[in-house]
Amino acid sequence: MISLRKSPLGSVLLVTGLYAIGTLLARYLGLADVGGAIPLGALDLGSAGLALAWGIGHCDGLDGPVVTQARKALETGNVNRVLPWVRSDDEDEIRHAFEHALAVRKLGPQARELADTHFFETLVRIHRAGEGAPYTGLKPAGRDLGPAIPAADQALEGGSVDAVVKLLTTAVRAGVHQRFHAAESRRKFDANDVRAGRAYVEAYVPYIHYVEQLWHNAQGGPHGHSPEGHHAHAH
Repeated sequence: MISLRKSPLGSVLLVTGLYAIGTLLARYLGLADVGGAIPLGALDLGSAGLALAWGIGHCDGLDGPVVTQARKALETGNVNRVLPWVRSDDEDEIRHAFEHALAVRKLGPQARELADTHFFETLVRIHRAGEGAPYTGLKPAGRDLGPAIPAADQALEGGSVDAVVKLLTTAVRAGVHQRFHAAESRRKFDANDVRAGRAYVEAYVPYIHYVEQLWHNAQGGPHGHSPEGHHAHAH
C-alpha cells in the first residue's frame, strides 16, 4: 500500500482534505472569539492568532502549494506537476496556458516574468473555480495564515496529524462551551418577559446551528474553499 505522504497525488489529496476541514470550521468554530484558548506555543507556530485566514486559505498565495508546483512545472517543463490541482474538464485549458507560457518565456527576462505570472493567475483562477470559490488575484508571499494551515502542512512533512487534531479539538471545545453557556444562562425566563425570551432565542439558535453544523462536517459534508458552497439549515 502506498503511503499518502510519499505519493505526490496522495499528498495533494491529503492537503486538500485538511484544508477543506479548516475552511469549513473557520465559519463555525468561533475562531475570532477563542484565539486565546489555543495553546499556540505548544505547536511552535508563533504568536499568530486564530484568524479568519483559515477561510482564506493559501492556494492563491505566491508561496502557496499551487504556485509552488507551477514554478516547478515551468522550470522542469512538466505540466503534470499542476494537473492534480484542477478538474479533468479544465486540463486542456491548463495545458494550453502552460505551452503558451513556455514559448513566451524564451523571449527574454521580462517576457519570462510576465509569462510566469499569467500562468500562475490562470492556474489559480481555474483551481479556485473548480472548488466553487471566486478568484480575487494572487496574494503576496508571507501572509499570516494563522496556525491551522501551517500545522496541516507540517503534519504532512512530519507524517503525523496529531498537532492538527489537537488544534481543531481545542477550538471546537471552546466554541461549543461558549455557545452552550450563552444559551444555558438565558434559558430560564418569565414566560411574560418577551425581551428575555428573545434574548434566549438569540443565544439558542446559534448554539444549535453550531452543533448541527459541526456534526454535519464531521460526517463528511460538502467541502471547498468558499463557505457559499456550503448548506446550512435554518429555523
